[in-house]
Parts: sequence; structure tokens; C-alpha cells
Amino acid sequence: MRSPAWTEDELVLAGALVVKNGWRERRTSDQEVQELSELLRSLPLHGPEALTLPGFRSPDSVSRKTTDFATNHHAYAGKRTRCGEPTRRMIDAFTKRETEMLQAAQAIADGIGSGQLQLIPPQPGEVDDTGSTAIEGRLLARWALSRERDPKLRKLKIRQVRRDGRPLRCEVCRFDFAHVYGLLGEGYIEVHHVTPLHVSGTRETRLDDLACLCANCHRMCHRSRPGESWRTPEALRGEMLKSARGTH
Repeated sequence: MRSPAWTEDELVLAGALVVKNGWRERRTSDQEVQELSELLRSLPLHGPEALTLPGFRSPDSVSRKTTDFATNHHAYAGKRTRCGEPTRRMIDAFTKRETEMLQAAQAIADGIGSGQLQLIPPQPGEVDDTGSTAIEGRLLARWALSRERDPKLRKLKIRQVRRDGRPLRCEVCRFDFAHVYGLLGEGYIEVHHVTPLHVSGTRETRLDDLACLCANCHRMCHRSRPGESWRTPEALRGEMLKSARGTH
């Protein structure tokens, strides 16, 4: 059995190590490389058999991955190492969204360090139909989805909307379940975090952090594209308007 390919979560953490070192590689003897090796081996992403493989996320392998990041950055003038498309996408993400990607890395590390991420089971939708995962990592998507599916939180959000006298409908496409399905659809809506978990932080979710969405729009907000993930309802509405203009 070969060592499993690096996941987005692992690449986020390795990329953060390089960025914080001024886009320079980190050596095997580096204390932070050794600590990252231990962290990667604790992520709930690979089966227990991976831990038995020689060199699985060892300090040597972590150091080699930081070399991939450093030598494939646009500012590097020397010979580049060979790396896969996922690593190149992650380099691009860190180059364009450095602050946000560093926040994502910190959120993953904090979640693992606190033990919270290990307790969350895999969630439907954390990997889309094409097998893609969010550029910020599957674990953060898993965490966000598990929070959005909390029935108590959804109930409180619905109560807030009704208390404010607003219609219970999708905030993107305006779909109203009760209007279309009658009593069957009464009181039904899904909720979505307006701000990614790694940006808002791991604080307790506030009702104003949530938006009401239909199932279709909710899925589109979470759907990944190469180098991009997590859409706000406002951004998704902009996509719909742009598409509508293109059909005229």
C-alpha cells in the first residue's frame, strides 16, 4: 500500500508553514516540521492502516512538501520540484487569499487540538458529486455542515425570522416551501453560515450568522470549484443574476 495522497486539509497546514517562513522551505530538523508531522498523523482523514506505513507524513515527507510549495511559487527563481495539481491550486489560494488561508490552517489546528474535529462524523456533502472537496479542507466543511444541521439552531433561526415578521423563504431564490407544498412545506427551510467557519472563528454560532436557504441554493453555496469554495447567499444571488443576464 502506498502512502495516501495529500488531502486539502494537509496541504493547507503545510502551505501555512511555508507562508509563515516567507515562502521558504522548512527542513526536517525544524521543530515546527516535527510538530506538523505529529498533527498530520492525528487528522481523522486516513484509516489506521496509514499509520503503519513507513514514512507516512514523517518529518522528511513534510519537509519535502514544503519544498514543493516553496519551489513552485511564482517568485522562486531556481529549479522547481514536481508537484501535483492540488498543491499548485493550494499555492495559488495562499498567494491570492493569504490571510483567509492562514485562518483556515489555524482553525483546523485549533479543532484538532481541542478534540472537537475528531468527534464529528463524516457529513453528507463534505465531498461533492465529482469527488472534490473545499480548498480550505474537508474537515472545516464537515464542521460547518454539522453545525448547520443542528436541529435546535435551525429551530431558533426559524423562530427569529417569524418574530421579525419576515417570510420563511430562501434568501437567494425566494423559494417558499409552504407556498408550493402547502402544509407539507410549512415551517421547512435549511440554514447556512453566512461566513466561513475559519473566518468567523469557532465561537458559538449566532443566529445572525445564519441565512435561510432552500436545499438547492444551500448545496450551491457549499459546492466546490478548483481553487474556490464556500459562497455567501449574496454571492450566489450574484451568480444567478449574471446567468440570467447571459440568457437574454
